[in-house]
Parts: sequence; structure tokens; C-alpha cells
Amino acid sequence: MSKLKSIKTVTAAIIVKDGCVLATRRARGQSLAGFWEFPGGKVEPGETLAQCLVRELKEELGLDTSVGEIVAESEYHYDHGAIRLVALRTKILDGTICLTVHDEAKWVPPYRLEELALAPADIPIARVLRELKL
Repeated sequence: MSKLKSIKTVTAAIIVKDGCVLATRRARGQSLAGFWEFPGGKVEPGETLAQCLVRELKEELGLDTSVGEIVAESEYHYDHGAIRLVALRTKILDGTICLTVHDEAKWVPPYRLEELALAPADIPIARVLRELKL
């Protein structure tokens, strides 16, 4: 009898500036190194989606943020486990981007997001963003 793996919930920040969305590339040595993603991270026990995203963006990018509504969701089964990726509209309140687990960050127009080597779970989110008026 096979053991079912649980699906981990992961948050993703949809931060928009001048019509572009913030994308970050995972650094060498990180899980999914070299792939682009919307920054965020795993929800810890007892955390809300918003609490998780505020914590992760502070840890990974040095940003103080506020989190709004869910923009899109996707589910993906990686070799290392399944995730439910929840993308939330996010605003930067304070801080300058300081990369810790990423080696590059850039602002990308929504229609160009799919030109990046996106992490597989982020691709459906990028497709939704292409259709939205940000």
C-alpha cells in the first residue's frame, strides 16, 4: 500500500510596479535553482497565508509588505512532493530588495513572464496574470 504524500501550501507574492510583476530566480544550491518564481514560501503550522507571505518576504527579500486578496492558485507534483501554490496580491510598504535565496530579481511585464524559465507551479499563475489588468 503506497503512502499518500500531503500537499504543502506555499504562498507567492504578486507585487506590481509600473505594470510589471516582481520575479525572482532561485540561487545555486537552493531547491529549484535557476528557476524563476514569484517570491514566497511554505506556510508554517498555525500561520495564515498572509502571515506566511509577510514573514517569507521579510526573510528572503528584506521587505515589509501587506498582503491582499488571492489572485490565482495552482497545484503541482514535484519529485520532492506536491504543492498548492497560492498567489496573493502584495504591496511593498518599506525596504529595498536584498536577495538571500535568490540570485536575481527583475520587474517583468505580465505578457513576458512565460518567457522566463519559470518553476512549473508558477507557470499557471503567470498565465492568469497575463489575462488580468494589473
